[in-house]
Amino acid sequence: MSLEKRGLIIVYTGDGKGKTTAALGLALRAVGAGLKVRMLQFIKGEWKPAELKAAKWLAPAFSMEQLGIGFVTYKPKRPYEAHLQAAQAAWAQAKVEIASGHQDLLILDEINNAFQLNLLSVREVVGALQGKPEALHVVLTGRGAPPEIIELADLVTEMKAIKHPYEKGIRAQYGIDF
Repeated sequence: MSLEKRGLIIVYTGDGKGKTTAALGLALRAVGAGLKVRMLQFIKGEWKPAELKAAKWLAPAFSMEQLGIGFVTYKPKRPYEAHLQAAQAAWAQAKVEIASGHQDLLILDEINNAFQLNLLSVREVVGALQGKPEALHVVLTGRGAPPEIIELADLVTEMKAIKHPYEKGIRAQYGIDF
């Protein structure tokens, strides 16, 4: 049986936890299959999540880079303009990665949040994804995926919040939540 090599556009969205985690699980699977994976984080940047350490163990097959500068709306430490510049720089890097041919899977973590916060143009990203190399898989994560991204995607999964430990006053757990 011959398998068609076609790059998929995958979206993990919704208000529930697990979007980045799902993308990281897919990255692990891809590395196991011999694929090269690159992850760019559009919002995260202040925290140093455990996956940054794990990525070093999977190098050079897997690499990730935090290009954001942290929370935009929840206790922001920098002005909106700084977040705008960081998101634009992250998108510039993403366009380089899309065109490079250096990876098989590109994860654009929290890019949907950047759309929601008016840090990026949905139209520009859709245009770039429509012109991506045919074999490149792209994952877009984050809350509130715009309709244009959902329409373009081959696979969309919505994470739905049902229960969260934060509701009981339990703080995020290192190694589990970040």
